[in-house]
Amino acid sequence: MKSVANPDVTTAIQHLFKAVHAGGVDLRVLELVHLRAGQINGFSACVYAGVASARKHGESDERLHGVVAWREAPFSSESERAALALTEAATRIQDGAPGVTDDIWDDVTAQFGRNELSAIILNIALTNFFNRINHTLREPAGTAW
Repeated sequence: MKSVANPDVTTAIQHLFKAVHAGGVDLRVLELVHLRAGQINGFSACVYAGVASARKHGESDERLHGVVAWREAPFSSESERAALALTEAATRIQDGAPGVTDDIWDDVTAQFGRNELSAIILNIALTNFFNRINHTLREPAGTAW
């Protein structure tokens, strides 16, 4: 399947990414959030791109391998754990999961300020958005966007 790029859509997406990056969140946290949402959605192209991008931002293979089992792996900071918990709660809506509980919200708001939290939430939403678009277009892992 081929997609036709709409310049208005491209511009809107660029503005959303600009908003995410203006939030002041460490790029490695954003990369881990992106990777985890892609893993949950089982979308190989997003997982592949997430790992490649995280490596470019200095993420180690050890930590990247641990993202899928972040609760058991000793490689994440408290702020990363809070962001990953939020990612899972916001992404697993089809699983009948309880969503963002008060405990998850309390943990993430203790770790991040308002602008950072807005950026993380938007990053989660964008990843889920792209997972659905790319799933529809049947984008394979390794695709260069």
